[in-house]
Amino acid sequence: MLIIKDINVYYGAIHALKGISVEVKEGQIVTLIGANGAGKSTTLRTISGLLRPKSGEISFEGKNIAAMPAQDIVKQGLSQVPEGRRVFANMTVLENLELGAYTRSDSTGIAEDMETVFKRFPRLRERKSQLAGTLSGGEQQMLAMGRALMSRPRLLLLDEPSMGLAPLLVKEIFSIIKEINLTGTTILLVEQNAHMALSIANYAYVLETGRITIEGSAAELAQSEEIRKAYLGG
Repeated sequence: MLIIKDINVYYGAIHALKGISVEVKEGQIVTLIGANGAGKSTTLRTISGLLRPKSGEISFEGKNIAAMPAQDIVKQGLSQVPEGRRVFANMTVLENLELGAYTRSDSTGIAEDMETVFKRFPRLRERKSQLAGTLSGGEQQMLAMGRALMSRPRLLLLDEPSMGLAPLLVKEIFSIIKEINLTGTTILLVEQNAHMALSIANYAYVLETGRITIEGSAAELAQSEEIRKAYLGG
């Protein structure tokens, strides 16, 4: 579904991604794990068109998207939940969700998807008239995910969904991610909580200072001595 081939990305003179290649097959959850500053978020931002690769290829469902504007990439069926939620704080929950559907004009489908989001995240229904900036961290994460789902993506990019959340909420968010995947959305997940990421993913890549150092099935990586020492607390 998504093929990234040998991409190089720079921030000015800093070589942030050094020839990385990643594949995401339809129906899978694929995760990128690694320490802070390894290039995980840069990878997602490059896929979604917020950064441009200096070289390399990015194709989504056979179409080259490497030079496509971000809003056109959303129209192709690829949506991102950004790191730090990035909800529109001075707008209501409902307005944030409506903005998620800005590329669509099918009002019946939008209403159906809104109902699906409210069923998946009942707290958002309770708070739909509330300003997004007044929600708790966990509720903002749910809103950011709901907003991305309103574009009806076939591939969902998730950037650090567990960041700053209490352990119980992390479990809840991860079970929702699994559910979203089971209902037909392919997922590329960037996550510092390697233990949780590997527990739900099919395939995993380890990123270290802009390079992929290890890849394999998530189950294999979870058992690897090297990964356990570096990312799973021994």
